[in-house]
Amino acid sequence: MAGDPGGNFVDFQDVWLAYNEELLAQNHFAVEAIDLKVRQGEFIAIVGPSGCGKSTFMKLTTGLKMPSKGRILIDGEPVTGPLKISGMAFQAPSLLPWRTTVDNVLLPLEIVEPYRSNFKSKRKEYVERARQLLQKVGLAGYEDKFPWQLSGGMQQRASICRALIHEPKMLLLDEPFGALDAFTREELWCILRDLWAEQQFNVILVTHDLRESVFLADTVYVMSKSPGRFVVQKKIDLPKPRDLEITYTKEFTDIVHELRGHIGAIRQHGRQPTGQHGGQQSAGVAS
Repeated sequence: MAGDPGGNFVDFQDVWLAYNEELLAQNHFAVEAIDLKVRQGEFIAIVGPSGCGKSTFMKLTTGLKMPSKGRILIDGEPVTGPLKISGMAFQAPSLLPWRTTVDNVLLPLEIVEPYRSNFKSKRKEYVERARQLLQKVGLAGYEDKFPWQLSGGMQQRASICRALIHEPKMLLLDEPFGALDAFTREELWCILRDLWAEQQFNVILVTHDLRESVFLADTVYVMSKSPGRFVVQKKIDLPKPRDLEITYTKEFTDIVHELRGHIGAIRQHGRQPTGQHGGQQSAGVAS
């Protein structure tokens, strides 16, 4: 049932993907046997070796790719094409250089229905929404600046605002902080933490930064080498909201080291060796 607050927002049911018919005929899959259930409002992170299928999983989740086998439900509805209820941000902010910060944030409302049809009549309302978002991420006073006048961290903040301007139910982040320095990255962790706590949209974060995944997520999933499948599910049982001081605690670093051990084993063996799940359930088991 769509919008069921006690239900699963994301539901992958034995999903496999081959990128074309020839690869499908050869049983050559990019991801395989994905069974995943994500609760309404849950924040999950996905980690794993390069090329394991993390970005492919994101494309499946947003409807940019259709599975070769299996079924995907988002908010209780089968995915049949690109979703309008999701927002995305990537490592490269990709702000349009000829548009101001506020106009870059407004861009999805000019493209996505039903906002597109009434953009002119509601522009004042939408501009105010964009300005409020920019204020929340610390960009008050930069609304009328152009991308070249912003630092990398500022551009990424604007990119996150753009992903949230149409009030999506799900935010997908593909290495959004990977190109930033450590201090800026941690500052943006806290901004994302606060936005999520306030609005309670679902978040799927793909990252190579294990500290980032443990700091932000409710659950971290580890993917195997290609063909990717989820082989480890780690619940992050640390108090929330988390501040940066927690990253220096033994409990935090133990979880990071455990995840690093799983990924090291996957790099060596291709998949997580039997008996190396650290007491965690397989990701195929419902959260």
